[in-house]
Amino acid sequence: MNLKSERRGIHVDQSELLCKKGCGYYGNPAWQGFCSKCWREEYHKARQKQIQEDWELAERLQREEEEAYASSQSTQGAQSLTFSKFEEKKTNEKTRKVTTVKKFFTASSRAGAKKALAGKLKAEIQEAKAPSPSIHRQASIETDRVSKEFIEFIRTYQKPGQDIYKQCKIFLDTMSHKRDLSIEEQSECAQDFYQNIADRLQTRWKVPPEKVEKAMDEVEKYIMTRQYKYVFCPETTDDEKKDLAVQKRIRALHWVTPQMLCVPVSEEIPEVSDMVVKAITDIIEMDSKRVPRDKLACITKCSKHIFNAIKITKNEPASADDFLPTLIYIVLKGNPPRLQSNIQYITRFCNPSRLMTGEDGYYFTNLCCAVAFIEKLDAQSLNLSQEDFDRFMTGQTSPKKQESDSFSPDVCLGVKQMCKSLDLLSQLNERQERIVSEAKKLEKDLIDWTDGITKEVEDIVEKYPLEIKPKSQALAAIDSENVENDKLPPPLQPQVYAG
Repeated sequence: MNLKSERRGIHVDQSELLCKKGCGYYGNPAWQGFCSKCWREEYHKARQKQIQEDWELAERLQREEEEAYASSQSTQGAQSLTFSKFEEKKTNEKTRKVTTVKKFFTASSRAGAKKALAGKLKAEIQEAKAPSPSIHRQASIETDRVSKEFIEFIRTYQKPGQDIYKQCKIFLDTMSHKRDLSIEEQSECAQDFYQNIADRLQTRWKVPPEKVEKAMDEVEKYIMTRQYKYVFCPETTDDEKKDLAVQKRIRALHWVTPQMLCVPVSEEIPEVSDMVVKAITDIIEMDSKRVPRDKLACITKCSKHIFNAIKITKNEPASADDFLPTLIYIVLKGNPPRLQSNIQYITRFCNPSRLMTGEDGYYFTNLCCAVAFIEKLDAQSLNLSQEDFDRFMTGQTSPKKQESDSFSPDVCLGVKQMCKSLDLLSQLNERQERIVSEAKKLEKDLIDWTDGITKEVEDIVEKYPLEIKPKSQALAAIDSENVENDKLPPPLQPQVYAG
Protein backbone atom coordinates (compact mmCIF):
# COMPACT_ATOMS: atom_id res chain seq x y z
CA MET A 1 0.00 0.00 0.00
CA ASN A 2 1.60 3.28 -1.09
CA LEU A 3 1.51 6.09 1.47
CA LYS A 4 3.18 8.67 -0.71
CA SER A 5 1.02 11.67 -1.43
CA GLU A 6 2.62 14.49 -3.37
CA ARG A 7 -0.38 16.74 -2.95
CA ARG A 8 -0.10 16.46 0.81
CA GLY A 9 3.63 16.97 1.02
CA ILE A 10 3.79 13.90 3.26
CA HIS A 11 6.31 11.46 1.81
CA VAL A 12 5.95 8.11 3.59
CA ASP A 13 6.38 4.90 1.59
CA GLN A 14 5.28 1.52 2.87
CA SER A 15 8.91 0.42 2.49
CA GLU A 16 9.97 3.15 4.88
CA LEU A 17 7.77 1.64 7.57
CA LEU A 18 9.39 -1.80 7.25
CA CYS A 19 12.58 -2.99 8.90
CA LYS A 20 15.73 -1.99 7.01
CA LYS A 21 17.05 -5.53 7.33
CA GLY A 22 14.18 -6.81 5.21
CA CYS A 23 12.70 -9.21 7.74
CA GLY A 24 9.17 -8.12 6.89
CA TYR A 25 8.32 -6.60 10.27
CA TYR A 26 7.55 -2.96 10.92
CA GLY A 27 10.54 -0.81 11.69
CA ASN A 28 10.62 1.89 14.34
CA PRO A 29 12.24 5.34 13.95
CA ALA A 30 13.33 5.11 17.58
CA TRP A 31 15.32 1.97 16.60
CA GLN A 32 16.89 3.64 13.56
CA GLY A 33 14.44 1.99 11.19
CA PHE A 34 14.98 -1.57 12.42
CA CYS A 35 12.46 -3.77 14.12
CA SER A 36 12.96 -4.79 17.71
CA LYS A 37 14.02 -8.32 16.79
CA CYS A 38 16.79 -7.30 14.39
CA TRP A 39 17.94 -4.48 16.64
CA ARG A 40 18.59 -6.83 19.51
CA GLU A 41 19.64 -9.93 17.57
CA GLU A 42 23.40 -9.46 17.80
CA TYR A 43 23.17 -8.33 21.38
CA HIS A 44 21.26 -11.46 22.39
CA LYS A 45 23.75 -13.71 20.64
CA ALA A 46 26.59 -12.22 22.66
CA ARG A 47 24.85 -12.35 26.02
CA GLN A 48 22.55 -15.36 25.76
CA LYS A 49 25.04 -17.84 27.15
CA GLN A 50 25.95 -15.64 30.12
CA ILE A 51 22.32 -14.87 30.88
CA GLN A 52 21.38 -18.55 30.84
CA GLU A 53 24.14 -19.37 33.31
CA ASP A 54 22.97 -16.55 35.60
CA TRP A 55 19.40 -17.78 35.62
CA GLU A 56 20.42 -21.38 36.30
CA LEU A 57 22.53 -20.33 39.27
CA ALA A 58 19.71 -18.09 40.49
CA GLU A 59 17.24 -20.97 40.30
CA ARG A 60 19.52 -23.27 42.27
CA LEU A 61 20.03 -20.67 45.00
CA GLN A 62 16.31 -19.91 45.03
CA ARG A 63 15.52 -23.57 45.59
CA GLU A 64 17.94 -23.66 48.50
CA GLU A 65 16.20 -20.63 50.01
CA GLU A 66 12.76 -22.17 49.61
CA GLU A 67 13.89 -25.46 51.15
CA ALA A 68 15.40 -23.66 54.14
CA TYR A 69 12.28 -21.58 54.61
CA ALA A 70 10.00 -24.63 54.29
CA SER A 71 12.15 -26.48 56.83
CA SER A 72 11.78 -23.66 59.36
CA GLN A 73 8.02 -23.69 58.88
CA SER A 74 7.78 -27.48 59.20
CA THR A 75 9.22 -27.30 62.74
CA GLN A 76 6.10 -25.40 63.73
CA GLY A 77 3.77 -27.97 62.14
CA ALA A 78 3.26 -26.00 58.93
CA GLN A 79 3.24 -27.67 55.57
CA SER A 80 5.57 -26.68 52.75
CA LEU A 81 4.54 -23.81 50.57
CA THR A 82 2.57 -24.98 47.54
CA PHE A 83 1.06 -23.18 44.62
CA SER A 84 -2.35 -23.18 46.27
CA LYS A 85 -0.90 -20.97 49.04
CA PHE A 86 0.37 -18.14 46.88
CA GLU A 87 -1.89 -15.73 48.74
CA GLU A 88 -0.25 -16.75 52.02
CA LYS A 89 3.17 -16.31 50.49
CA LYS A 90 2.21 -12.83 49.31
CA THR A 91 1.16 -11.88 52.84
CA ASN A 92 4.35 -13.26 54.35
CA GLU A 93 6.51 -11.37 51.86
CA LYS A 94 4.94 -8.12 53.00
CA THR A 95 6.24 -8.76 56.52
CA ARG A 96 9.76 -9.90 55.82
CA LYS A 97 12.79 -8.73 53.87
CA VAL A 98 14.24 -11.36 51.59
CA THR A 99 17.66 -10.43 50.24
CA THR A 100 19.08 -13.81 49.35
CA VAL A 101 19.11 -14.83 45.70
CA LYS A 102 17.91 -11.41 44.65
CA LYS A 103 21.17 -9.81 45.76
CA PHE A 104 22.94 -12.08 43.31
CA PHE A 105 22.12 -9.59 40.54
CA THR A 106 23.67 -6.59 42.27
CA ALA A 107 27.05 -5.16 41.30
CA SER A 108 28.86 -7.46 43.73
CA SER A 109 30.61 -10.58 42.44
CA ARG A 110 28.99 -14.03 42.42
CA ALA A 111 31.34 -15.40 45.06
CA GLY A 112 30.67 -12.49 47.40
CA ALA A 113 26.91 -12.78 46.88
CA LYS A 114 26.88 -16.53 47.54
CA LYS A 115 28.94 -16.12 50.70
CA ALA A 116 26.61 -13.41 51.97
CA LEU A 117 23.58 -15.58 51.23
CA ALA A 118 24.97 -18.49 53.20
CA GLY A 119 25.77 -16.26 56.18
CA LYS A 120 22.46 -14.44 56.34
CA LEU A 121 19.96 -17.14 55.40
CA LYS A 122 19.33 -18.29 58.95
CA ALA A 123 19.10 -14.75 60.32
CA GLU A 124 16.58 -13.76 57.65
CA ILE A 125 14.32 -16.72 58.40
CA GLN A 126 14.23 -15.63 62.04
CA GLU A 127 13.64 -12.07 60.93
CA ALA A 128 10.59 -13.22 58.94
CA LYS A 129 8.84 -14.17 62.15
CA ALA A 130 8.78 -10.58 63.36
CA PRO A 131 7.38 -7.85 61.10
CA SER A 132 9.67 -4.92 60.30
CA PRO A 133 8.26 -1.38 60.24
CA SER A 134 10.20 -0.57 57.05
CA ILE A 135 8.37 -3.32 55.19
CA HIS A 136 4.88 -2.00 55.85
CA ARG A 137 4.79 0.51 53.02
CA GLN A 138 1.32 0.82 51.65
CA ALA A 139 1.24 0.10 47.93
CA SER A 140 -1.01 2.01 45.60
CA ILE A 141 -4.52 0.73 44.99
CA GLU A 142 -3.74 -0.01 41.35
CA THR A 143 -0.59 -1.96 42.22
CA ASP A 144 -2.51 -4.10 44.72
CA ARG A 145 -5.28 -4.72 42.22
CA VAL A 146 -2.83 -5.72 39.48
CA SER A 147 -0.96 -8.02 41.86
CA LYS A 148 -4.17 -9.74 42.87
CA GLU A 149 -5.23 -10.18 39.25
CA PHE A 150 -1.80 -11.57 38.37
CA ILE A 151 -1.96 -14.13 41.18
CA GLU A 152 -5.42 -15.24 40.05
CA PHE A 153 -4.23 -15.49 36.44
CA ILE A 154 -1.14 -17.65 37.04
CA ARG A 155 -3.22 -20.09 39.11
CA THR A 156 -4.61 -21.33 35.80
CA TYR A 157 -1.11 -22.22 34.56
CA GLN A 158 -0.29 -24.64 37.40
CA LYS A 159 3.47 -25.36 37.54
CA PRO A 160 4.40 -22.94 34.73
CA GLY A 161 2.54 -20.30 36.75
CA GLN A 162 4.74 -20.98 39.77
CA ASP A 163 7.81 -20.54 37.61
CA ILE A 164 6.47 -17.29 36.12
CA TYR A 165 5.72 -15.86 39.54
CA LYS A 166 9.15 -16.79 40.90
CA GLN A 167 10.98 -15.27 37.93
CA CYS A 168 8.93 -12.07 38.18
CA LYS A 169 9.78 -11.65 41.86
CA ILE A 170 13.48 -12.20 41.13
CA PHE A 171 13.39 -9.70 38.28
CA LEU A 172 11.66 -6.99 40.33
CA ASP A 173 14.16 -7.32 43.14
CA THR A 174 17.00 -7.32 40.61
CA MET A 175 15.74 -4.06 39.11
CA SER A 176 15.46 -2.51 42.58
CA HIS A 177 19.24 -2.88 42.86
CA LYS A 178 19.87 -1.43 39.40
CA ARG A 179 18.34 2.02 39.78
CA ASP A 180 21.72 3.60 39.03
CA LEU A 181 21.89 2.05 35.56
CA SER A 182 21.02 4.09 32.51
CA ILE A 183 17.50 3.80 31.14
CA GLU A 184 18.85 2.01 28.05
CA GLU A 185 20.49 -0.64 30.22
CA GLN A 186 17.31 -1.08 32.25
CA SER A 187 15.42 -1.45 28.98
CA GLU A 188 17.83 -4.18 27.91
CA CYS A 189 17.24 -6.00 31.20
CA ALA A 190 13.47 -5.85 30.66
CA GLN A 191 13.73 -7.08 27.07
CA ASP A 192 16.02 -9.92 28.15
CA PHE A 193 13.50 -10.86 30.82
CA TYR A 194 10.64 -10.94 28.30
CA GLN A 195 12.68 -13.14 25.99
CA ASN A 196 13.70 -15.48 28.79
CA ILE A 197 10.12 -15.94 30.06
CA ALA A 198 8.81 -16.61 26.56
CA ASP A 199 11.56 -19.15 25.88
CA ARG A 200 10.93 -20.94 29.18
CA LEU A 201 7.22 -21.23 28.53
CA GLN A 202 7.72 -22.50 25.00
CA THR A 203 10.70 -24.84 25.44
CA ARG A 204 10.60 -25.95 29.05
CA TRP A 205 6.86 -26.02 29.76
CA LYS A 206 5.59 -26.54 26.19
CA VAL A 207 2.87 -23.90 26.57
CA PRO A 208 0.80 -23.21 23.39
CA PRO A 209 1.69 -19.97 21.55
CA GLU A 210 -1.67 -18.30 22.25
CA LYS A 211 -1.31 -18.95 25.99
CA VAL A 212 2.29 -17.72 25.86
CA GLU A 213 1.15 -14.43 24.35
CA LYS A 214 -1.53 -13.99 26.99
CA ALA A 215 0.92 -14.84 29.76
CA MET A 216 3.43 -12.33 28.43
CA ASP A 217 0.77 -9.62 28.46
CA GLU A 218 0.03 -10.33 32.12
CA VAL A 219 3.74 -10.44 33.00
CA GLU A 220 4.28 -7.08 31.34
CA LYS A 221 1.30 -5.62 33.17
CA TYR A 222 2.51 -6.93 36.54
CA ILE A 223 6.14 -5.82 36.36
CA MET A 224 5.63 -2.48 34.57
CA THR A 225 2.91 -1.38 36.98
CA ARG A 226 5.50 -1.71 39.71
CA GLN A 227 8.37 -0.25 37.70
CA TYR A 228 6.44 2.65 36.15
CA LYS A 229 7.46 5.40 38.59
CA TYR A 230 11.13 4.50 38.18
CA VAL A 231 11.44 4.12 34.41
CA PHE A 232 8.86 6.54 32.95
CA CYS A 233 10.48 9.87 32.03
CA PRO A 234 13.46 9.44 34.39
CA GLU A 235 15.52 12.47 35.36
CA THR A 236 18.63 10.96 33.79
CA THR A 237 17.18 11.41 30.30
CA ASP A 238 16.11 14.40 28.22
CA ASP A 239 12.59 13.04 27.72
CA GLU A 240 10.99 15.94 29.58
CA LYS A 241 12.91 18.45 27.47
CA LYS A 242 11.68 16.74 24.32
CA ASP A 243 8.11 16.77 25.66
CA LEU A 244 8.22 20.52 26.16
CA ALA A 245 9.74 21.06 22.72
CA VAL A 246 7.01 19.01 21.03
CA GLN A 247 4.23 20.74 22.98
CA LYS A 248 5.65 24.15 22.08
CA ARG A 249 5.91 23.11 18.45
CA ILE A 250 2.31 21.88 18.34
CA ARG A 251 1.04 25.07 19.99
CA ALA A 252 2.88 27.11 17.36
CA LEU A 253 1.10 25.07 14.65
CA HIS A 254 -2.40 25.73 16.02
CA TRP A 255 -3.31 27.53 12.81
CA VAL A 256 -2.91 24.44 10.58
CA THR A 257 -6.26 23.54 9.03
CA PRO A 258 -7.52 20.17 7.75
CA GLN A 259 -7.48 21.58 4.23
CA MET A 260 -3.72 22.25 4.44
CA LEU A 261 -3.10 18.60 5.34
CA CYS A 262 -5.74 17.38 2.86
CA VAL A 263 -7.52 15.55 5.66
CA PRO A 264 -10.51 13.65 4.21
CA VAL A 265 -12.68 14.29 7.27
CA SER A 266 -15.69 16.61 7.47
CA GLU A 267 -16.34 17.67 11.06
CA GLU A 268 -19.61 19.24 10.01
CA ILE A 269 -21.10 15.75 10.04
CA PRO A 270 -22.18 15.05 13.64
CA GLU A 271 -21.05 11.42 13.58
CA VAL A 272 -17.64 12.42 12.23
CA SER A 273 -17.30 15.17 14.81
CA ASP A 274 -18.00 12.64 17.56
CA MET A 275 -15.36 10.29 16.14
CA VAL A 276 -12.79 13.10 16.09
CA VAL A 277 -13.53 13.96 19.71
CA LYS A 278 -13.20 10.29 20.73
CA ALA A 279 -9.90 9.97 18.85
CA ILE A 280 -8.51 13.04 20.61
CA THR A 281 -9.73 11.70 23.97
CA ASP A 282 -8.03 8.34 23.39
CA ILE A 283 -4.68 9.85 22.40
CA ILE A 284 -4.75 12.12 25.47
CA GLU A 285 -5.80 9.25 27.73
CA MET A 286 -2.63 7.37 26.76
CA ASP A 287 -0.63 9.38 29.30
CA SER A 288 -2.80 8.14 32.20
CA LYS A 289 -1.93 4.48 31.56
CA ARG A 290 0.95 2.70 33.27
CA VAL A 291 1.39 -0.42 31.17
CA PRO A 292 2.92 -0.15 27.68
CA ARG A 293 0.25 -2.49 26.32
CA ASP A 294 -2.50 -0.19 27.67
CA LYS A 295 -0.84 2.81 26.07
CA LEU A 296 -0.72 0.94 22.77
CA ALA A 297 -4.40 0.10 23.20
CA CYS A 298 -5.19 3.84 23.45
CA ILE A 299 -3.29 4.46 20.21
CA THR A 300 -5.16 1.61 18.53
CA LYS A 301 -8.58 2.90 19.66
CA CYS A 302 -7.68 6.40 18.46
CA SER A 303 -6.64 5.01 15.06
CA LYS A 304 -9.85 3.02 14.69
CA HIS A 305 -11.93 6.11 15.40
CA ILE A 306 -9.96 7.89 12.70
CA PHE A 307 -10.67 5.13 10.19
CA ASN A 308 -14.36 5.27 11.07
CA ALA A 309 -14.44 9.06 10.62
CA ILE A 310 -12.84 8.75 7.19
CA LYS A 311 -15.21 5.97 6.21
CA ILE A 312 -18.28 8.00 7.18
CA THR A 313 -17.02 11.09 5.37
CA LYS A 314 -16.01 9.36 2.13
CA ASN A 315 -18.68 6.66 2.32
CA GLU A 316 -16.03 4.08 1.51
CA PRO A 317 -13.29 2.20 3.39
CA ALA A 318 -10.38 4.38 4.43
CA SER A 319 -6.88 3.86 3.05
CA ALA A 320 -3.50 4.30 4.66
CA ASP A 321 -2.98 7.28 2.36
CA ASP A 322 -5.81 9.04 4.19
CA PHE A 323 -5.00 7.74 7.67
CA LEU A 324 -1.59 9.34 8.26
CA PRO A 325 -2.63 12.96 7.46
CA THR A 326 -5.68 12.55 9.68
CA LEU A 327 -3.56 11.17 12.52
CA ILE A 328 -1.25 14.18 12.18
CA TYR A 329 -4.27 16.48 12.40
CA ILE A 330 -5.56 14.67 15.51
CA VAL A 331 -2.17 15.02 17.22
CA LEU A 332 -2.03 18.73 16.34
CA LYS A 333 -5.55 19.30 17.61
CA GLY A 334 -5.18 17.22 20.79
CA ASN A 335 -1.56 18.09 21.73
CA PRO A 336 -1.21 14.99 23.95
CA PRO A 337 0.76 15.51 27.18
CA ARG A 338 4.24 13.99 27.48
CA LEU A 339 4.02 12.59 23.98
CA GLN A 340 7.73 11.86 23.55
CA SER A 341 8.00 10.30 27.01
CA ASN A 342 5.14 7.93 26.23
CA ILE A 343 6.66 6.95 22.89
CA GLN A 344 10.05 6.31 24.49
CA TYR A 345 8.46 4.35 27.35
CA ILE A 346 6.61 2.07 24.92
CA THR A 347 9.73 1.60 22.81
CA ARG A 348 11.90 0.69 25.80
CA PHE A 349 9.62 -1.52 27.88
CA CYS A 350 6.87 -2.94 25.68
CA ASN A 351 6.85 -6.62 24.81
CA PRO A 352 8.75 -6.58 21.47
CA SER A 353 6.38 -9.06 19.85
CA ARG A 354 3.64 -6.42 19.93
CA LEU A 355 5.78 -3.81 18.21
CA MET A 356 7.05 -6.12 15.50
CA THR A 357 3.70 -7.44 14.28
CA GLY A 358 0.00 -6.75 14.43
CA GLU A 359 -2.12 -3.64 14.26
CA ASP A 360 -0.69 -2.24 17.51
CA GLY A 361 2.78 -2.12 15.98
CA TYR A 362 1.44 -0.60 12.74
CA TYR A 363 -0.49 2.17 14.49
CA PHE A 364 2.43 2.90 16.84
CA THR A 365 4.78 3.21 13.86
CA ASN A 366 2.39 5.67 12.22
CA LEU A 367 2.25 7.72 15.42
CA CYS A 368 6.06 7.91 15.44
CA CYS A 369 5.95 9.04 11.79
CA ALA A 370 3.30 11.66 12.63
CA VAL A 371 5.43 13.12 15.43
CA ALA A 372 8.51 13.14 13.19
CA PHE A 373 6.50 14.93 10.48
CA ILE A 374 5.28 17.58 12.94
CA GLU A 375 8.81 18.23 14.16
CA LYS A 376 10.04 18.79 10.57
CA LEU A 377 6.91 20.42 9.14
CA ASP A 378 7.72 23.34 6.85
CA ALA A 379 6.09 25.57 4.25
CA GLN A 380 6.58 23.06 1.45
CA SER A 381 4.79 20.33 3.43
CA LEU A 382 1.66 22.51 3.56
CA ASN A 383 1.96 23.92 0.03
CA LEU A 384 2.52 27.42 1.41
CA SER A 385 5.01 30.12 0.55
CA GLN A 386 7.80 30.63 3.05
CA GLU A 387 6.57 34.15 3.71
CA ASP A 388 3.05 33.02 4.62
CA PHE A 389 4.41 30.15 6.71
CA ASP A 390 6.62 32.51 8.70
CA ARG A 391 3.74 34.96 9.24
CA PHE A 392 1.49 32.15 10.49
CA MET A 393 4.19 30.80 12.81
CA THR A 394 4.93 34.22 14.32
CA GLY A 395 1.22 34.99 14.78
CA GLN A 396 1.24 38.05 12.52
CA THR A 397 -1.75 36.66 10.67
CA SER A 398 -3.86 33.54 10.43
CA PRO A 399 -5.36 31.59 7.53
CA LYS A 400 -8.59 33.06 6.20
CA LYS A 401 -11.73 31.33 7.31
CA GLN A 402 -14.24 29.85 4.95
CA GLU A 403 -16.42 32.50 3.33
CA SER A 404 -20.14 32.38 4.04
CA ASP A 405 -21.09 32.23 0.39
CA SER A 406 -19.12 29.02 -0.05
CA PHE A 407 -21.24 27.13 2.48
CA SER A 408 -23.61 24.48 1.30
CA PRO A 409 -27.31 25.45 1.48
CA ASP A 410 -28.05 23.02 4.29
CA VAL A 411 -25.57 24.65 6.71
CA CYS A 412 -27.42 26.37 9.54
CA LEU A 413 -27.44 30.14 9.87
CA GLY A 414 -25.64 30.05 13.20
CA VAL A 415 -22.56 28.41 11.67
CA LYS A 416 -22.45 31.03 8.91
CA GLN A 417 -22.75 33.87 11.42
CA MET A 418 -20.05 32.31 13.59
CA CYS A 419 -17.64 32.12 10.65
CA LYS A 420 -18.39 35.75 9.76
CA SER A 421 -17.71 36.79 13.34
CA LEU A 422 -14.48 34.82 13.45
CA ASP A 423 -13.36 36.39 10.18
CA LEU A 424 -14.19 39.86 11.50
CA LEU A 425 -12.33 39.20 14.72
CA SER A 426 -9.35 38.00 12.71
CA GLN A 427 -9.36 41.22 10.68
CA LEU A 428 -9.69 43.36 13.80
CA ASN A 429 -6.83 41.46 15.37
CA GLU A 430 -4.64 42.13 12.36
CA ARG A 431 -5.51 45.84 12.47
CA GLN A 432 -4.78 46.01 16.17
CA GLU A 433 -1.44 44.29 15.67
CA ARG A 434 -0.53 46.81 12.94
CA ILE A 435 -1.54 49.75 15.19
CA VAL A 436 0.47 48.40 18.09
CA SER A 437 3.43 47.86 15.79
CA GLU A 438 3.25 51.39 14.40
CA ALA A 439 2.81 52.84 17.91
CA LYS A 440 5.92 51.03 19.10
CA LYS A 441 7.81 52.28 16.06
CA LEU A 442 6.68 55.88 16.72
CA GLU A 443 7.68 55.61 20.35
CA LYS A 444 11.10 54.39 19.32
CA ASP A 445 11.46 57.25 16.81
CA LEU A 446 10.56 59.82 19.51
CA ILE A 447 13.07 58.35 21.89
CA ASP A 448 15.75 58.39 19.19
CA TRP A 449 14.91 62.00 18.26
CA THR A 450 15.11 63.14 21.91
CA ASP A 451 18.42 61.41 22.36
CA GLY A 452 19.74 63.00 19.16
CA ILE A 453 18.74 66.55 20.18
CA THR A 454 20.26 66.08 23.62
CA LYS A 455 23.52 64.89 22.11
CA GLU A 456 23.69 67.83 19.69
CA VAL A 457 23.17 70.34 22.52
CA GLU A 458 25.87 68.66 24.57
CA ASP A 459 28.28 68.78 21.62
CA ILE A 460 27.63 72.53 21.06
CA VAL A 461 28.08 73.34 24.74
CA GLU A 462 31.31 71.37 24.78
CA LYS A 463 32.60 73.11 21.64
CA TYR A 464 31.52 76.65 22.66
CA PRO A 465 31.64 76.80 26.45
CA LEU A 466 29.71 79.66 28.07
CA GLU A 467 31.98 82.16 29.93
CA ILE A 468 30.32 84.58 32.36
CA LYS A 469 32.45 87.76 32.90
CA PRO A 470 32.24 89.85 36.10
CA LYS A 471 29.94 92.90 36.01
CA SER A 472 31.83 96.21 35.18
CA GLN A 473 31.37 99.37 37.38
CA ALA A 474 28.78 101.82 36.02
CA LEU A 475 29.85 105.43 35.06
CA ALA A 476 28.62 108.25 37.23
CA ALA A 477 26.01 110.62 35.89
CA ILE A 478 27.10 113.98 34.59
CA ASP A 479 25.05 115.90 37.13
CA SER A 480 26.26 113.79 40.01
CA GLU A 481 27.75 115.62 43.00
CA ASN A 482 30.69 113.22 43.10
CA VAL A 483 32.94 114.51 40.38
CA GLU A 484 36.33 114.00 42.01
CA ASN A 485 37.05 110.75 40.42
CA ASP A 486 35.43 111.50 37.12
CA LYS A 487 38.56 113.34 35.79
CA LEU A 488 36.43 115.92 34.05
CA PRO A 489 37.62 119.48 33.23
CA PRO A 490 36.35 122.26 35.49
CA PRO A 491 33.11 123.89 34.47
CA LEU A 492 33.23 127.02 32.38
CA GLN A 493 32.77 130.32 34.25
CA PRO A 494 30.71 133.13 32.66
CA GLN A 495 32.85 136.21 31.70
CA VAL A 496 31.65 139.81 31.35
CA TYR A 497 33.19 141.96 28.67
CA ALA A 498 33.07 145.79 28.91
CA GLY A 499 31.55 147.30 26.02
